[in-house]
Amino acid sequence: MRALICALAAAAASHAGAADVTWGEHGMALFGGKDGLYASHLPMFHAPHDYQVVLQVHVADPATDAALRRRLEGNTMLWTIAPEKFELSRLAPRSATPLKRFQADLVLGHFEQGGKTQYASSTIVVDKVLMFHKLSPELRAGTSASYVQIGGGAQRYLVKRIDSRPDYDHIVAYRAAPGAATDPISIGAQGLRQPGAAELAQALRARPDAIRGTVYFYTDDLK
Repeated sequence: MRALICALAAAAASHAGAADVTWGEHGMALFGGKDGLYASHLPMFHAPHDYQVVLQVHVADPATDAALRRRLEGNTMLWTIAPEKFELSRLAPRSATPLKRFQADLVLGHFEQGGKTQYASSTIVVDKVLMFHKLSPELRAGTSASYVQIGGGAQRYLVKRIDSRPDYDHIVAYRAAPGAATDPISIGAQGLRQPGAAELAQALRARPDAIRGTVYFYTDDLK
């Protein structure tokens, strides 16, 4: 259903003569805690959502920012961002008109699947673009699954790089040992099966209990 709605919206924007095909409502998974807040665009294989984008962000209102970090700290519950519409291309590293902030509702749960708004009409400030790449719509099988590490302290996150079709969107929280490397990791091809904690821990050269749990795992929009 979400794919159909997005396709119709993209077609309507094109018919209206929109200059940028990435204009739309770009929902995001929200995760982090006291050491950092991050937002991961929920991608699809067609415009306007055919980009994988991960941001480091903060909430402009200090009280809301602090409260949100406290609620996220140490938890793997899903939060999402339901933002105002904007051109996703403005988050590209070399954009001529970079997007510095946007308005959004901050939602406990999935904003399209029964989630409950906790902080309405918040201003999200973009501190840094950590990942930005366009997805290819071609069907192809990957030989491995690559994960980028987000965060440099003890509390880190693994974000699956979407590089196959079909594929899966996966965000995992884990506790890193002091001095642990921040390099990407790879595991064997999984198809659409969610990798287990032991597989990820082995690639990290960490104990299995270092994997704290999955923040987000979804396949339906990436088939």
